Amino acid sequence: MYVTLAQHPEPPAGDDRAFMTPNAVIVLDGASAFAARDVPASTYAQHLGSTMAALVDGTDEALTVLLAEAIKTTAADLGLTPGGRAPSSTLAVVRRREDASVDVLVLGDSQVVIPGKILRDDRLGPLATEQRTAYRERLASGHGYDDEHRQLLAALQAEQLRRRNKPGGYWIAEADPAAAEQALTRHLSPHEVPWCVLATDGAYKPMEYLGLDDWPTVATATSDDLAGLLQRCQEWEATDERGQRLPRAKRHDDKTLAVCSPSGDVQRTSVG
Repeated sequence: MYVTLAQHPEPPAGDDRAFMTPNAVIVLDGASAFAARDVPASTYAQHLGSTMAALVDGTDEALTVLLAEAIKTTAADLGLTPGGRAPSSTLAVVRRREDASVDVLVLGDSQVVIPGKILRDDRLGPLATEQRTAYRERLASGHGYDDEHRQLLAALQAEQLRRRNKPGGYWIAEADPAAAEQALTRHLSPHEVPWCVLATDGAYKPMEYLGLDDWPTVATATSDDLAGLLQRCQEWEATDERGQRLPRAKRHDDKTLAVCSPSGDVQRTSVG
């Protein structure tokens, strides 16, 4: 398993986390919150990711089973109970099995790109549309990231919390291990996955907007080039400081890109 990684900002700053084992790569995006949580999202993502990495290392056991155990352990260690004040995180995992086949798991809106396909969990998108539309329309009208914007986001998150980890709602890593069974998973043959790109939404959304989402080219990038792509997104966001051109919850979001070659055989080139 060959992995090339870039993050902005680099941990321990921010809420994105990435972990690598000899047979897997794991990317997490701890969710920002506008209400009090028992522990910071960064603490949760760090603990969940390190626990998942220890569990997945060297085993072919189902990723959903391993994730359920990781959520259970993390909740116990951090003293979390489902709902309310518990933090949450997205999770994207790519794991090479002993027979060279590849397992992919996505929970939440981080994504995994493989040739010709994007695996992304979009179940959060259709929820709380009234609140989401309201804050995006205000941004597009030029109101910026003011107090009313923050109030609208708080209302959005409150509505989303009502639907978190419930049938008909959306599923995310939090304190309930049952969420793991609702993750999107794929089992792929080696020839289907010569490369893959794991990305948090803070990375892929501005990349898509700016036309930087040529994933086959990104898949050949060096770590310096990946960092350059994230820096370009960060700098562009600064020119859209009121969120008018690309309405988004925060002026800057954490950004993670991980390029993975399960076979360990991919030629690295520079990207412009």
